[in-house]
Amino acid sequence: MADAAAGPTGAGASRRAGVLGHPITHSLSPALHGAAYGALGLDWTYDAYDVTEESLTSFVSALDGTWGGLSLTMPLKVAAMPLVEFIEPMAKLVGAINTVLVQRVGPRLQLVGANTDVHGVVAALAEGGVAAATEGVVIGGGATATSALAALGRIGVTRPVVVVRNRARAGGLMRAATKMGVEPRFVSFEDAPHYLADAEAVVSTVPAEAGASVASAMSRVRPGAALLDAVYSPLVTPLGAAWRDAGGTFVPGTRMLLHQAGEQVRLMTGREAPLEAMERVLPAT
Repeated sequence: MADAAAGPTGAGASRRAGVLGHPITHSLSPALHGAAYGALGLDWTYDAYDVTEESLTSFVSALDGTWGGLSLTMPLKVAAMPLVEFIEPMAKLVGAINTVLVQRVGPRLQLVGANTDVHGVVAALAEGGVAAATEGVVIGGGATATSALAALGRIGVTRPVVVVRNRARAGGLMRAATKMGVEPRFVSFEDAPHYLADAEAVVSTVPAEAGASVASAMSRVRPGAALLDAVYSPLVTPLGAAWRDAGGTFVPGTRMLLHQAGEQVRLMTGREAPLEAMERVLPAT
């Protein structure tokens, strides 16, 4: 990492931040963070950087005191963990970070890894009318699915159903579940509609086309149940549309994105996020 003296570190001073991922052109994070900085009167900039797992180390090692923090999207949420010096408890539990904070500790800089995806899922489900539940389903087995598992655990789901195509590829999720004290039940995509029918809260973390295969076999949902689809392209996924048509509450992925970005703004700047200003730059569903 570059010298800590390379730039200012106060939240009110001019700072840099950005989102890293590959691909990254679709990201709404620059618009969200930019709106927040403008509303807070901060002289901060936030850009998108196309960074692969192979180029991540060199990017992170070049960070200096002009930086306030980074947002991480796929495929970097796990790969970045060895590159930070301290990992916050929730991120350590989940085994994935979506946020890197650049903090001054005495004469040097320290990188701190955090996870705001869990906060984003909990807040988005609450918007959909589900702040507490006992029956929940996660579709997918990657890093975002692990955060969804933690979020469901936070609202009371201790035996979640996890829908995966290949259980062998969900090793990280299984290890995290053990640490969280939850007992996931793994089912196939073919069996998913049966479990979705009884769920109070569902979080889908798979691409829209994968969710469509579940939607095609879904016939009913529990009254008042909420589905959060972490995918926001398209804004209304086939699974989301089918869920809504069956009488459930559909929560688009932009709501999770808003709340996780708001928490990142709070962590990076030390100021409460202006969610109303940030919300105005999101596309309407």
